[in-house]
Amino acid sequence: MTDRAGAVSGAATGLAPSTGFTPAYRNYALFVLMVAYTANYVDRQILAILLEPIKHDLGLNDTQLGFLSGITFAIFYATLGVPIAMWADRSNRRNIVALALTIFSSMTVVCGFVTNFAQLALARIGVGIGEAGSSPPSHSMISDMFPPEKRASAMGIYSLGINIGILIGFLVGGWVSQWYGWRAAFFIVGAPGLLIALLVRFTLKEPQRGHADGTTAQAAGDAPKVMEVFRLLWSQRSFRHISFGCALAAFGGYAGVTWIPAFLIRSFQMSPGEIGTWLALIIGFVGGAGTYLTSWLADRYGKRDVRWNMWVVAIVMAVCFPFAVAMYLSFDKYWALFFFLVPAFAGAAYIGPSLAMTQGLVVLRMRAVASAVLFLILNLIGMGLGPQAVGLVSDLYAPSFGGESLRYALLTVMVVWPWAAVHFLLGAKTLKEDIERARMHGLK
Repeated sequence: MTDRAGAVSGAATGLAPSTGFTPAYRNYALFVLMVAYTANYVDRQILAILLEPIKHDLGLNDTQLGFLSGITFAIFYATLGVPIAMWADRSNRRNIVALALTIFSSMTVVCGFVTNFAQLALARIGVGIGEAGSSPPSHSMISDMFPPEKRASAMGIYSLGINIGILIGFLVGGWVSQWYGWRAAFFIVGAPGLLIALLVRFTLKEPQRGHADGTTAQAAGDAPKVMEVFRLLWSQRSFRHISFGCALAAFGGYAGVTWIPAFLIRSFQMSPGEIGTWLALIIGFVGGAGTYLTSWLADRYGKRDVRWNMWVVAIVMAVCFPFAVAMYLSFDKYWALFFFLVPAFAGAAYIGPSLAMTQGLVVLRMRAVASAVLFLILNLIGMGLGPQAVGLVSDLYAPSFGGESLRYALLTVMVVWPWAAVHFLLGAKTLKEDIERARMHGLK
């Protein structure tokens, strides 16, 4: 497998050449992909604000809620991401994103019709299957539209879909569930994704692979097998630390964003609408600022030394920890929300720089699979185990702490933040050498 410059022309591959992408179109394509990712996160996170009403309506415990929020979704989302990414490295990525949007949006609507735990679990599996096909092809398209020195910022803008999605999910989910019930919330947030799928399919172009790097990839049939991608990635010491750092950061982030609404209801008797408004504003605006600013700083200082991509993330993770502890030790809701500002800022800050570096640690036709491998590790540990761990610990703490068991369960899992920072620092140590190894691998 090679990725030598000039191997295939844009005309020969039937793809748009790099000269066909104006700055305006490139920004439009990034915006549309970010909107698609927003729909992805709205449908993924809507469950968090609905946990309490679903718990009482369907008669569930915290362990079951953790299962619905974490493992049920994460196993299928993470594991199917790899074969779908292999497909994306060989086929039309735009069409895959459009199909994924159609599937997960439809299954979100189905969630509103369920009547028991098993049905909701199956519907959430459907959402996970659909969302598995969204991110890796999008990451690959963005990497082929933006040059390396702008890639972290582009990934950061794309990753704003996390914060905007959570904003919409909490705001709409909180008030709609309070006014019309939790089932209506699923209907309202699921339907728009079907329209976005049409926007992706009929207004975006499939970019030529590698044009932003000044090179082109070979024909689709020459895309590497998944084990070749695994071997290259796992041989990169920096990737091993970056992936575990992401997994630990996601563990704390998903645990928090999934259970904070229930924590505020149980510990401070806040209403769903009030919680939805506060969390939408904090995670949407403060979290969005953190997601973009961290990526912007990574690009700015990474021009001098690529290791700054990971150093910036490590600093953000370390600063977050004491504020997370203060939040869960607070017995006043306004102080708890105030302390939450910093964890919200850090919640998705690691994603843009980590994705950008992962794309640089492989060759062109490995990019979608490389993203899927990163997300496989991140989501199985972070999304799968984070919410589940909180639910289990909360049930274990219930005999001792009663109604405050969730508070101390969340406090317990926050130790992952400084642990994540250590892995990002270790990942920076060999980043330069590993990027050069990937470049030489592509010239073999």
